[in-house]
Amino acid sequence: MAVDVSILIISYNTRVLTAACLDSLHAAPGTVSTEVLVVDNASSDDTVAVLKERYPWVRLIEQPTNLGFARAVNIAASAATGRYVLLLNSDTVVIDDAVGRLVAFAEKHPHHGVYGGRTLAPDRALDPSSCWGAPTLWSHLCFGLGLTTARRGSRLFDPEALGGWQRDNVASVGVVTGCLLLVRRDRFTQLGGLDPRYFMYGEDVDFSLRARAAGYDPVITPEATVVHHSGASSSRHADKTILTLTGKTTLARTHRTGWQRTFCLAMLALGVALRAGLGVAAARTRGTTGNQGSWRAVWQARARWWPGYPPYPADAPGHLTTEDSPAGLPGAMEQTGSSAQADTAEPTDTVAAAPARATEPTG
Repeated sequence: MAVDVSILIISYNTRVLTAACLDSLHAAPGTVSTEVLVVDNASSDDTVAVLKERYPWVRLIEQPTNLGFARAVNIAASAATGRYVLLLNSDTVVIDDAVGRLVAFAEKHPHHGVYGGRTLAPDRALDPSSCWGAPTLWSHLCFGLGLTTARRGSRLFDPEALGGWQRDNVASVGVVTGCLLLVRRDRFTQLGGLDPRYFMYGEDVDFSLRARAAGYDPVITPEATVVHHSGASSSRHADKTILTLTGKTTLARTHRTGWQRTFCLAMLALGVALRAGLGVAAARTRGTTGNQGSWRAVWQARARWWPGYPPYPADAPGHLTTEDSPAGLPGAMEQTGSSAQADTAEPTDTVAAAPARATEPTG
């Protein structure tokens, strides 16, 4: 018998955080029936052993290699039985009945199709990464000219960050991030799941864009709240930004055509070059660069992110398999690629992919 929600968690060397996430789910009120599937991306710590010992109720799917986030989610979704699938970061803690409230909201408002909630930092301050504005030509221009850094948080010049909005009211959004994303399983299937070409960062932007193109209206509700330990699987500034930019260039190459594609790619390159140059200038005048020093490393590594992610082989693991899925929904579309994510996250960290995070609009 199908459950209400299949909760999909991707783990990579986050044993303590994954355990805390599972403990919060176990303690939550049971207003909806759930199953929890954890895909472990070949963690080198003792995550798998801990999950087997302490959480026998979890459906654990071990991977021999690190497949990244999108592919691991598709593997979990292919094994899911729930009416809904909920993408939940392994570095989150569910507050009260967040899952049940999110499902109840989705049941009352089925036309939205894709649902997110509100994320808080461990100190209970707002973590805005539950959602972002959709990438536009204007947001690319702002990044290219450095305005997203100079006017960080501005609704006009840093548009993907959505200004000072506290995520404290129901609102349609451009992007619901994979940190906390609910969708009916049949809709997830008909939208093609997550694009497996994305290793980490950008896949949730692509999914939200494809959902809107199919006639849905992604939305968040503050009734569903989780605590988010942002960036638990990735920590080095430059490496994270390289992954983010690879996602962004993939989005531009797959969701844009003609002059718009050229423009978006040019603005991404210009924005990185500008920040790298400012870092060099700061080092010469003050002897310190801060994060701008990481931008120089990102620019030097442009051969890694400029081409974007290549198409993913059809016979490789990580595609959504849907033998028992229903036939298509009205407005469903074939999976394409992606479009540009919340401004280019600050250069961050490690290339080890794991929990879907929620990349910050870059600056």
